Amino acid sequence: MGLSNLLRNSGWCHSAVELMTHFPQPHPSRRAARVQLGDSVLAAIRLEDGRRTKAKLQTISATGGLLRLPQSLGQGDFVEVAFQTQAGPVHGMAEVLSPMQKMNDGVLQPFRFVAIEDEDNRRLRTSLDHVVERNLMGLRSSAFSTY
Repeated sequence: MGLSNLLRNSGWCHSAVELMTHFPQPHPSRRAARVQLGDSVLAAIRLEDGRRTKAKLQTISATGGLLRLPQSLGQGDFVEVAFQTQAGPVHGMAEVLSPMQKMNDGVLQPFRFVAIEDEDNRRLRTSLDHVVERNLMGLRSSAFSTY
């Protein structure tokens, strides 16, 4: 099932693609700044078939992140990812990448955003900037909420 089918069958409004106006593109010569979150931030995941699961957001950037899941998702699957920041909720469409590491209690699996609304993108970038600024000053940040 492709992205257009997922959007059509996901219960989103008919103009979901129009709402998702930001399509994050990685810079060809440098990686987006990553923020390590540990196990404190919960993420809600909605799979292509409508099933839902929860994950812990380990790392996040403007272009994607790393999830700690109870079991791996299919590489290449498209999912909806939602999590809370102090700037507000962030919700986007993502492509699941190949699992990185299997552990006794789950798996670490990266994802990349493929579409995110402008307002969600603004909230994500605001939160990322806040964490980076606080880290530069040697302070802890609570820009991402723990639900």
